[in-house]
Amino acid sequence: MLIALNKPYGVLCQFTDRSTPARRTLAEFGLPPAVYPAGRLDFDSEGLLLLTDDGRLAHRLTDPRHKQPKTYWVQVEGTPTAAQLQQLRAGLVLSDGPTRPARVRPIAPPPLWPRDPPVRFRKTVPDAWLELQIHEGRNRQVRRMTAAVGLPTLRLVRVAVGRHRLDGLLPGQWRALETT
Repeated sequence: MLIALNKPYGVLCQFTDRSTPARRTLAEFGLPPAVYPAGRLDFDSEGLLLLTDDGRLAHRLTDPRHKQPKTYWVQVEGTPTAAQLQQLRAGLVLSDGPTRPARVRPIAPPPLWPRDPPVRFRKTVPDAWLELQIHEGRNRQVRRMTAAVGLPTLRLVRVAVGRHRLDGLLPGQWRALETT
């Protein structure tokens, strides 16, 4: 079984939370029993999270050797220059080592749901949207990459993992996917 969930902002990618006060978890979305996340999406990121009850499938979806591209829409603070985009395309050296080259292109603001809470807005600082695709999945990698080139991330939405896309799911909604 493979499930696509649009994980809302401020939800943990696990079914329980032992912190005080407890944070929102996947348990509130009525998912089928025995599924677990195939990969992670940060607490403050949104979008496509795949869940499965099949360990082999989870490995195939998450292991970098299988090169499943992960595509994100990233709202950044500032106006990206050609040099900054080229740095992302070439790969960067982060604190945990070099990244693989990313595919990146500027995009128009995508048609997304409102975020709760809203992204901070500052009249004196422009923002822009990028579509960024990576083949890795390190901790907070996209945020660290954009920050490293001087474009802090304001909002991060994963829209695809491999051939699986968000395709109209609203935050908190899920659907079963074909596994073949």
